[in-house]
Amino acid sequence: MHIDEWLSSRLAKMKAAGLYRSLKLPQAERTNWASNDYLGLANDKRLIHAAQTALRSFGAGSTGSRLTSGNTVWHEKLERKIADFKQTEAALLFSSGYLANVGVLSSLPEIGDVILSDQLNHASLIDGCRLSKADTVVYRHTDMNDLEEKLRAAQSCTRRFIVTDGVFSMDGTIAPLDEIMLLAKQYRAFVIVDDAHATGVLGEAGRGTSEFFGVSPDVVIGTLSKAVGAEGGFVAGSKTLIDFLLNHARTFIFQTAVPPASCAAACRAFDIIEDSRDKRRLLQSSVNTIKRRLEDIGFTVKGGATPIIPVMIGDPQKAVRFANGLKEKGIEAPAIRPPTVAEGESRIRLTVTADRRLRDIEDLLEGFKLMGRELNLVK
Repeated sequence: MHIDEWLSSRLAKMKAAGLYRSLKLPQAERTNWASNDYLGLANDKRLIHAAQTALRSFGAGSTGSRLTSGNTVWHEKLERKIADFKQTEAALLFSSGYLANVGVLSSLPEIGDVILSDQLNHASLIDGCRLSKADTVVYRHTDMNDLEEKLRAAQSCTRRFIVTDGVFSMDGTIAPLDEIMLLAKQYRAFVIVDDAHATGVLGEAGRGTSEFFGVSPDVVIGTLSKAVGAEGGFVAGSKTLIDFLLNHARTFIFQTAVPPASCAAACRAFDIIEDSRDKRRLLQSSVNTIKRRLEDIGFTVKGGATPIIPVMIGDPQKAVRFANGLKEKGIEAPAIRPPTVAEGESRIRLTVTADRRLRDIEDLLEGFKLMGRELNLVK
């Protein structure tokens, strides 16, 4: 059999199940409800100016890994900025949040250790667990009783690592980090938090779930591509942790460094984020309004106090039809289907940004009402 025949048969099964994906260019006339640019910084003139200045001095690319030719003053300045922002001793840049997660989990836990991973953790955390030499035990989503039971059963392991998203990307729920930290202290476990969707959004100064709960996890991972509006990922923690990762994390050692221009833009963004309290309040107000109004229409809405709003559809083919119908009405909001979410939990995933106008919100709600009635999802 030719390889294309085999692959075509697998793709055909995906299409029949409503799970096939393809790339499409964004349409300017559509309002984007899929962006992770929570504070609207990706197109902020101040970030663009900072990037342009660095481009003229350092060029378009970083030319190599940080350990060869790719290290610049902008990389080191950004790492200091991240450490100050996250209130840790040090930080280390990665080319993406995905690589940061994989790098941490494939290098820290060792044979004889155990990783306790939330059931709904991001794919990059799951992949990191798969690459780790430690055993992985999955606990039910944000279920502290189940986590404690599994911690108790793992007391004979050399070390215990609790791994969780700060904000879960598909459900919008917030990990109970305060309770996790208490269990970690009781059972002598280390806590690793991926704060990708919380950085810039949660906490009075936008420092993420650590600030939101007033706790200090052992390892904080994040991305520069969401609320920060730039590109890249990072790990923040103690100087010893960062020194260890610099010497052991393969996704740091063998990666091409983030371009200096992206570092310059991110540096400017962190200055802005700390002073964006009004934007965060506006964002939260918009989230509360949209969730309440969608529930009034008759939709089942998941999520917590975050800009991620999952509107449950159930059937994957209906979810695709719903998303396509919204596109025809000028609304870009993706259908999320298995394997990204569990069977029977297909949804439309909305992400709210601070630059959404009242008119945009009204158009969104009207679009949902019309599509919900068309597909017999609401009355």
